[in-house]
This record gives sequence, structure tokens and C-alpha cells, in this order.
Amino acid sequence: MTDPTFEFTRAITRKPAASITEGLRAEDIGTPDLERMLAAHAHYVETLKRTGAEVIELPPLEDFPDAVFVEDTALCLPQGAVLMRPGAPSRMGEVAEMSPTLHRVYDDVRRIEGPGHIEGGDILVTGREVLVGRSDRTDEQGVEELRNIISEWGHKLREVLTPPGVLHFKTDCSLLDGETILSTKRLDDSGCFEGYRVLHTAEGEEAAANSIRFNQFVLCPDGFPETAEMLDKAGFEVVQIDNAECAKLDGGMSCLSLRF
Repeated sequence: MTDPTFEFTRAITRKPAASITEGLRAEDIGTPDLERMLAAHAHYVETLKRTGAEVIELPPLEDFPDAVFVEDTALCLPQGAVLMRPGAPSRMGEVAEMSPTLHRVYDDVRRIEGPGHIEGGDILVTGREVLVGRSDRTDEQGVEELRNIISEWGHKLREVLTPPGVLHFKTDCSLLDGETILSTKRLDDSGCFEGYRVLHTAEGEEAAANSIRFNQFVLCPDGFPETAEMLDKAGFEVVQIDNAECAKLDGGMSCLSLRF
């Protein structure tokens, strides 16, 4: 039996648009280089395909600079998909752009109607529950509306708090297998992963926490050698991908795909 938390047959990605230079960022650490981002994105997509999965590659959206970060628009579960309601006003239109693709691949597509807000970057699906981090982009009302939807599908939702100054819950954690989580020490110290096996990112390499397990690979941002070595020694097959340009927009490995 497959594990729906990390064994996938399909993924959805969207090519970066030239308008990516106008993307949102918590702090300005430089303007993204489109050519370098396109090369890194191509490597990311090719790595997903190497697992045998089908990758649905959507065209760039010039009107939505952050649209490359498709994960925030939806939650994909085995039973159905839920269209999110982003907390950043400039990103609300991305959901309508994603809707037709999800309706093509899912029979059951629900929607967060509001008034609350929730983004996919704050949701971690494990082998036993759906963890949702309250953050600047995800509020209590958004979490409750999602809880009501996915409880119909038999999923248990647990709300946790994202550390101050951290954009999304998954900025600081990722799933390595159904029971194992890669986390920064600051997030794990909150106690939110009690009962799980937790591996910590190396000191100074907190940005490596936003990795993804996709079938046999762990896609990890490049430039964090101690964390990559730790994952390798723990038995994971690591593929390092240049994330320098996405990082300028607070983006990482999980943000770049919807996996199901």
C-alpha cells in the first residue's frame, strides 16, 4: 500500500513569469534573477519526473508574480482538493487560475469561502493528522473552515502556532516519511511534533527545513551541506536544488508544487 504523505503519482507546477521580480518578500535581499530561477525550476521539475510521476506544467502568469508558488493555492488529499484563500491580497487571483486544473484531476474540489484566510504553505500532512500552523497568512477562521471540510473525508486537523518572524509553518519543517519530520530546533522546541521522530537542521542551516519528500527523493535546497549529509546518513536519497532566487521571495521546495 502506498503512503499518501510522500508517495505521489502526479504533481502540478507553474513556470516562473518575468514579473517574478515584483514578487512579495518579507525583507528585500535582492531582486530574483529570472534566468537562474528558470534553470533551477527546470531541475526541480525534471527531478519530480525522474521518480516516474506525471508533472502537469502550467504556463507562467504575468499578472501574478508569486504564482510559481502553487502550493499556497490548494491542499491536495487522496479524497479531494481544497482551494485555499490566501492571506496576501495580491495572491487571491491565483486560486481561480488553479481551479480548472484541479477540477480536471479531482472529482471532489471544495473551496475555502472565507472570511478567514489559509495558505497551503502552512499545512503539513503526516501519516496520522493534518497539521496547520497559524501564521501571518493563515488565521483561526481559515483553519476552522478547512477542519470542517477535511473532517468529512476522515482527516484529523491539529492547529499549531508558527514561530514569530517565520512566514509559513513549512518554512521551518517538512515531512521525510509518514512518521519523520525535518524541523528547525526553534519550531520543534514549541512541542508541536511530540510523538514524531524529528531530525533537526544543522545550526545556521535553518532554511534547509523547507525540503520535500517526493517518492524516493528528498529535494533539498542547495547550500546546506551539514543538513544534506545528515539526511544522507539517515538513509534518505537527497537531491540538492538551487533555491537562491526563490529564497529572495521567501519560497522553497514545497512551495513550487502541488503533490498528489
